[in-house]
Amino acid sequence: MSIAKETDLPDLLSHLGYQVRRLGSYHTTKEMDSIRIKERRRWRRYSTGQGGDAISSSQSPLSFISACRRKLRTLPCSSSPNATRSAGLALGSRMLKQGPEGSTIFFTHERWKPQGRSVLDDQQDKGSKIFVKTTSGRGYTLADAFDISQTQGRPIQTPHLHDDTPEMEAALSALLRFAPVQMIVNDDLSTPAYYVQHHMLLAVNPDFSDSEAFGAIAAEIAQAKYHDRGFNRAYSREECELSAQSVAYILCRRFGISREQPDLSKLPERFQGWPAQDRQNVLNGIQDLSKRIGRAIEKSIAPPQRAAPAVHHDAR
Repeated sequence: MSIAKETDLPDLLSHLGYQVRRLGSYHTTKEMDSIRIKERRRWRRYSTGQGGDAISSSQSPLSFISACRRKLRTLPCSSSPNATRSAGLALGSRMLKQGPEGSTIFFTHERWKPQGRSVLDDQQDKGSKIFVKTTSGRGYTLADAFDISQTQGRPIQTPHLHDDTPEMEAALSALLRFAPVQMIVNDDLSTPAYYVQHHMLLAVNPDFSDSEAFGAIAAEIAQAKYHDRGFNRAYSREECELSAQSVAYILCRRFGISREQPDLSKLPERFQGWPAQDRQNVLNGIQDLSKRIGRAIEKSIAPPQRAAPAVHHDAR
């Protein structure tokens, strides 16, 4: 969230494909002419009465970014690669873009190197612009990001889980090991899994398919984690629902399991009045939990590595 607070708004809008115009001491865009940007950091939209900086607003947090994304979905296609490829969610040094066939990950040069891949020579000037931290760690700057079709190198193995396979069984076992509470079987549940807050139990209905169970169990384990065995006295299932569903969605996407994207319509309400650092902590928590579970699952389904046979030399 702190990315947006340091954002030069006219520069951001230009990179997103808007036609920025200057009106006296203000800036506006051809596509959203009711917006006025003052001192390149503050904005106000007179058609709705909303305003603030890139994320803060007296009316609605994230309303500026949300307005930009909604507008981007209605813009006609452009011949400019930067204009069309920038419609995505920037996450550190990568970008996630939702398309008709799913999500595409964009990495910077630096993030592709550990994957054993490099950007093709003829694609060097065709990257998508995203914000990344500066080398000093203070503030942000624009950098080029590229999808896998723009790179070459080592093939990337992405595990996909399917129902009734040994890999899925191993993945579910690894997932359940993250449950901080006791698991019980309940055939009467109307859902594949449910965290029972008052008894601190994870109830699972085995009658559902593996794919349905995977996402539901992931979400309910996240709920149990947030409750922290009752030590989190401020815990509310409703308040944690978006975070829990986000963890489940990230894990399902990681392993090729179909799952509906969480409802983000209440995101502004969810973060209303929160300090920027608290909002960032929530997002970091979602990312950290999904990473830890995902790595454990990958380890459980990875084929065992055979050690090289020992070479014995005859003593002479």
